[in-house]
Amino acid sequence: MKKLAVVQSNYIPWKGYFDLIAAVDEFILFDDVQYTRRDWRNRNQIKTPHGIQWLTVPVKVKGKYYQTIQETEINDTNWTENHWRAIAQNYCRTPYFEEVAALFEPLYQHQHTHLSVLNRKFIETVCDYLGVTTKISNSWDYTLVEGKTERLVDLCIQTNSTEYISGPTAKNYTDESLFAKCGVQITWFDYSNYPEYPQLWGEFTHNITILDLLFNCGQKAPAYMKYVRS
Repeated sequence: MKKLAVVQSNYIPWKGYFDLIAAVDEFILFDDVQYTRRDWRNRNQIKTPHGIQWLTVPVKVKGKYYQTIQETEINDTNWTENHWRAIAQNYCRTPYFEEVAALFEPLYQHQHTHLSVLNRKFIETVCDYLGVTTKISNSWDYTLVEGKTERLVDLCIQTNSTEYISGPTAKNYTDESLFAKCGVQITWFDYSNYPEYPQLWGEFTHNITILDLLFNCGQKAPAYMKYVRS
């Protein structure tokens, strides 16, 4: 039985994103869909002594109303320095800062031109650190048919997958009967009941970049996840 998930790329996503990757055999970055503003595609959150802070990758959007995530270009060269400074200032006191910083600081020293490529590089670096070996593909590696659900079912067929795993919010617009007709089981991923881990700066919060977990827990991070195994 092969398990598949299909999700848009996000910028340094939260831990649940990587649990979904770890739960499947192949993870398709679905960046052929329209880029959406004020979303997780180009931004995420870190914790600071003053509360949550957004880190946003500046992208070119003027006049590009229908561009895909794959087509979205990064619009500035100074953002990498600003992001890394914010990360270093707020996580330099964590137990595993030096270890994790050695992996991610070099990524912030490289000038990326496209959001999709940037996101994939960060996602792959996190997976390598966590020991997640799931195959990661791009949506343009496959033929994409029309129809939201039809496209996902067809990707299952092309990848010889017998189970499709999806985030629960997709329930509202997914036709489950189309999966059943093709003999594909659909499973709704459960993001609830994550344990808390040692975290700086006040009240605990789950919905921030996974870098927070890595800086605070290092190689112990899988103990606070569901599908990633140490």
